[in-house]
Amino acid sequence: MKIHFHGAAQTVTGSQHLLEINGHRLLLECGLFQGRRKDTYERNRHFHFEPATLDAVLLSHAHIDHSGNLPHLTKQGYEGPIYATKATAHLANIMLLDSGHIQEYDAAYLNKKLARQGKPLVEPLYTQLDAAHVAHHFVGMPYDQPFEVVPGVTARFVEAGHILGSAAIVLDIEEKGRTFRLWFSGDIGRRDMPLLRDPVLPSETDYLLMECTYGDKPHRDPQQAFEEFREVVMRTVARGGRIIVPAFAVGRTQELVYCLHQMIDNGDIPRIPVYVDSPLAVNATDIFRAHREVFDSETHDFIRNDVHHSALGADLVTYTRSVEESKAINERSGPMVIISASGMAETGRILHHLKNNIENPLNTILIVSWQAPHTLGRRLAERAEEVKIFGKVYKRKAEVATIGGLSAHAGQSLLVEYAAAVKERVKKVFLVHGEARGALPLMERLKEIGISEVYFPPEHTSFEI
Repeated sequence: MKIHFHGAAQTVTGSQHLLEINGHRLLLECGLFQGRRKDTYERNRHFHFEPATLDAVLLSHAHIDHSGNLPHLTKQGYEGPIYATKATAHLANIMLLDSGHIQEYDAAYLNKKLARQGKPLVEPLYTQLDAAHVAHHFVGMPYDQPFEVVPGVTARFVEAGHILGSAAIVLDIEEKGRTFRLWFSGDIGRRDMPLLRDPVLPSETDYLLMECTYGDKPHRDPQQAFEEFREVVMRTVARGGRIIVPAFAVGRTQELVYCLHQMIDNGDIPRIPVYVDSPLAVNATDIFRAHREVFDSETHDFIRNDVHHSALGADLVTYTRSVEESKAINERSGPMVIISASGMAETGRILHHLKNNIENPLNTILIVSWQAPHTLGRRLAERAEEVKIFGKVYKRKAEVATIGGLSAHAGQSLLVEYAAAVKERVKKVFLVHGEARGALPLMERLKEIGISEVYFPPEHTSFEI
């Protein structure tokens, strides 16, 4: 078997891992690379393999950095199945349609500039129609049910605890008279997080392909993050300001709404307006409600005891779809929470909320997730005094607060525990979906517990096992 690391190798986005087994080719993930805009278009346009030669794709979860290049893959000739959990297939459909809209919008915006400069125009990476075609390829599978992917390869999805429907992908392989197990972690979640079940640790694994986003540090206790969130809300409300939260439409938005719902129910914060201003987040929330079967036991208890039998706001939260509703939010006065996409503040309605609120010292911009280099979210997290939004420079007068403990990714302690679960058997561990600052400290920790064969493969390199 050969593993080719074509994405999320020594970086955090654009996951693509190509496996060659028994003359067949399997792709784990097909994500969009995210970073400098001038780099991303060309990088995402070109695959380092022929899509038509793939036999199957397996998808761990619906986040765009794992699924977002699937429309381009099918556009370039891939015709086979895309296996995922049922909730992931459901979520990915709406996320890819939204991504197609963004691709079209960005291309149109760029073409206006290129046309004025007399330069060649660009095509969108893919369109909403291209994204719609992906739905025909999805094969939704239950958790923990083995299925044959290609001859000699049996797959199974197990709970990853990262977002709704997220899974590790377990491959039991028979090749040239030997049998072995490859366990791909996908993105590993955390224990005791809102809504979701805890991640399942690997077992009986020979080769572990594992994420390492936060391999350099442990996360604070989720309860501490909950309390910090409450404190940010309270001090901003006390000065009459707004809390503006760039948040991923899927996963983080629903967790924040659940936490705010709990705070208001418990009387921890005043009953202030909460707005979820993202059509994708609204649609995703509907899908969360449709897949209660994957919620954890605490969430089921909360739903049973809530007056509206809801975990995601009910009458406490206003979900906005239209542009008119979005604009109306900024005409309202008084304290409020505005949660809007995108999570790295690169596109979407969050940009309008930031430009309207960033120069008011009463307000708070709350950063609740990792921010990729060269994004507006990263510049805000680093508390830049000036930022550019829609080509105009704004002086940042709003407070910036960061809460790392809300991350949906495992911290160093759980990553070490994850690998340690198979240390008596595992032959090689490959660290992906992380920068060097996360991978190198984790490699040292794994060696300390007796796992010596740990690799951090560069992009487009291959290993034969």
